[in-house]
This record gives sequence, C-alpha cells and structure tokens, in this order.
Amino acid sequence: MRKRLMWTLALGAAFAVGATAIATGQIFQAGNIVLNADGGVTPKALPKKTMAPVTVHVSGSISTKGGGHPPSFREAVIDFDKNGAVNAKGLPVCKGGQLTARSTAAAEKACPKAIVGSGSGEFEIAFPEQGPIKTTSPLVLFNGGVSGKTTTLYIHAYLTRPITTAVVTTVKLTKVHAGRYGIRSVSKVPEIAGGAGSTLKFSLKVHRLFTYKGHQQSYVTARCADGHFNAKIEKAVFNEEQTGSVTGSTTLTGEIIKTCKSKG
Repeated sequence: MRKRLMWTLALGAAFAVGATAIATGQIFQAGNIVLNADGGVTPKALPKKTMAPVTVHVSGSISTKGGGHPPSFREAVIDFDKNGAVNAKGLPVCKGGQLTARSTAAAEKACPKAIVGSGSGEFEIAFPEQGPIKTTSPLVLFNGGVSGKTTTLYIHAYLTRPITTAVVTTVKLTKVHAGRYGIRSVSKVPEIAGGAGSTLKFSLKVHRLFTYKGHQQSYVTARCADGHFNAKIEKAVFNEEQTGSVTGSTTLTGEIIKTCKSKG
C-alpha cells in the first residue's frame, strides 16, 4: 500500500534515525501508522555562502491509530539539500563487525574515537501469543568511513529484555548531483527479535568536531543559501504483520521544506 504525505522537516535529521527526516512538532499518518516527530538544527542562523558546523537534534515516536503494536521501520531512501553536507574525511573509522553482538559499553570501547552522536530509544517486542514488552536502549552513532562519494554511518542499539541483542542500522550517504539535492541517504534497518520488534520512540543528537591536517572539522555542516532547506523522501518502508507467508508494507513518500535564517 502506498501513501503520500507532505512533510515540513529539518535538514539532516535522517542521519540520526536510519535516515528518517524529522518535522518540528508535527503528526503524520499513512495507513495505520502515526508518526509524531520533532527536531531541528542549531545554530538557527547560518552563513549564506560558506558551510558552518551544525548540531542535529531529533526526537519522535511511532504508533498505530488503533493503539496496537506498530509495524517495524525497515528502509528509507531520502535525497537531501545540496546546502548541507557530511564530512568524515580524517575521522577515525568503526567497522560494522566491531559493533555486532556488543553491548553499548563494549561498542563505545571498541570505537571511542569514531562516535559522532548519541541518544536513546524505546522499543516494543511482541512475540506471538504474548503481550508486548517495552524496552529501552542508548543509541550511539559511529562513523563507518568514506569510500569514493559514499560515507557510512552506523546506529547502534542494545536491547536487554525480553531478549539480549544488538541492533545495528547501516546508513549510506552518497554525494549526488540532482538539481536541488546533493546527498542521497539509504538506510537499512535489520529485523528486531526476528521481526517481532518495533521502534516506539527515539531521541538523538548528531555532532562531532575533530582535527584533520591541523584544521578543525565538523561531521555535519550547512549553509542557508536561500532561506530554506529541501529534501525528498523517495520511500520510507514499514513492514506490516504477516498474512500466511506474505508480509505487507506501507511506503511513505513526500517532499520536505524547512526555513533557515541567513547571516553574513
């Protein structure tokens, strides 16, 4: 089933939750899915011509109209404004295998210098013939390195009930030349508890300053060239419950606009 939405969103929020862009204090619905989201970029005023360091703040929740167990978020493809950028050149790298099957503390110990953000998440596990169980986890973002035009980002979560498991989401950020858009984000979210787990809430902050060749760098930068940022959601896929051997899905698409203030 395919639903279409028009979202007013903040630039760069996709970097924080499997490439999901976030609106400011908005509620969106498609099919049975309800997304309540908030977020933004600081500082609010940015240079018109030069790129400046920014911090991305993201929070939100996913639920259903009927109040039941929400479908699981599995994939997103989003194009972002060319006036925002991700810069990981010279930043220490963490490999995906260093995060698999590790607790939060063990993951942070394995790649302390590759951390580019942090936050928290709430999840719900609903096994067949059992009541849903809620659980929480810290969220830690790691730089996965740069290859050609593509930067990899890992988002690590670690659940301890009703099962113990690490969940590592992979985000690929690729430079493109598509008119207004300069970055294509492709996120792949693994199944949680064999498909029985879903995200309920999330809160994240993306920010990292580092030094490369004697100069201070920022992981995320942006400029306010013409008073707004644009993004285009090609698809955001939520898996529904299985019917026999078939799994249905709801796909969201939409356009994204967020105003900004130019200075200088």
